[in-house]
Amino acid sequence: MTAPDYAEIGRFLWQNYVPTSGQADTVQGELLRAAEKLRDESQRNGNVNWDERHEILARFILHTLQSSDDVPAEAKGHLERDIARIRDHKHPYTEDDLFDRVEKVIFDWYLQNKDPILKPKDRDLHR
Repeated sequence: MTAPDYAEIGRFLWQNYVPTSGQADTVQGELLRAAEKLRDESQRNGNVNWDERHEILARFILHTLQSSDDVPAEAKGHLERDIARIRDHKHPYTEDDLFDRVEKVIFDWYLQNKDPILKPKDRDLHR
């Protein structure tokens, strides 16, 4: 797939699965919302507001994609390293490449899981 193909998937997911505020109702939407929340905190805020709720978002991405048979082992390895780097909140990662790689795994996973998967709200998550 090309970069424009991935951008199109991202736009579709954002417009159809990510709410304007609060948690998404689907796993598909929450994965992208979580990735963008982590990107925003790192790039815009330098992780000054990093807290347990950001950890919840990072764990959600990692657990969901690591436990899926639809994500190849190599992608899981990259994902684990990328999420670990993101979670190093004392040293914010401000480039796009790492976040783009995480989202590429999300988009590839989505292509194998297009039917909406309902996600209960996490009462501990207020981001």
